[in-house]
Amino acid sequence: MQSPAPILGTRRLRLRPHRVEDFADLAAIWSDPRVTRHIGGRPSTAEESWSRLARYAGFWSLLGFGFWAIEERATGRYAGEAGFADFKRETTPTLGGAPEAGWVLAAWSQGKGFATEAVRRALVWGDAHLPSARTVCVIDPENAASLRVAHKCGYAEYARGSHHGSAAILLQRGSTSMEGTA
Repeated sequence: MQSPAPILGTRRLRLRPHRVEDFADLAAIWSDPRVTRHIGGRPSTAEESWSRLARYAGFWSLLGFGFWAIEERATGRYAGEAGFADFKRETTPTLGGAPEAGWVLAAWSQGKGFATEAVRRALVWGDAHLPSARTVCVIDPENAASLRVAHKCGYAEYARGSHHGSAAILLQRGSTSMEGTA
């Protein structure tokens, strides 16, 4: 079994492993339509949020990478999550097996630069530990805020495609080799 997520820090944030005690905060974020409108288009149920929390722990155990819980250092408040995963997404074109970067923030913590700060810190860790130099992200074309974060963090669009029948922009960072994608 792999070790849990390492604790990472930035000036304003702490990225740490998820805990069972995070469930209420995580479920609140994922049940907020302001947060989910560009991520699946609908709020998550408590059951779906619980599965998400368990999946986050499982990624670290199975893959040696995953998502971190993001806390605001000044208050200890749960601000969201960011990290890497292999969701085995059925995208067109495919993601080519590259680790997928992702992030989501509570409505209260959006617009403060937290996403960029957290993703940049996660990428520093990823550059040293991920099995691939190339990482990808899948973003709804209407999600201007996440597209800005991706671009600030070095991601560039490589395809327009779809995920579950919805339009998606596929972005990549690192090696530009696209072997295995179609």
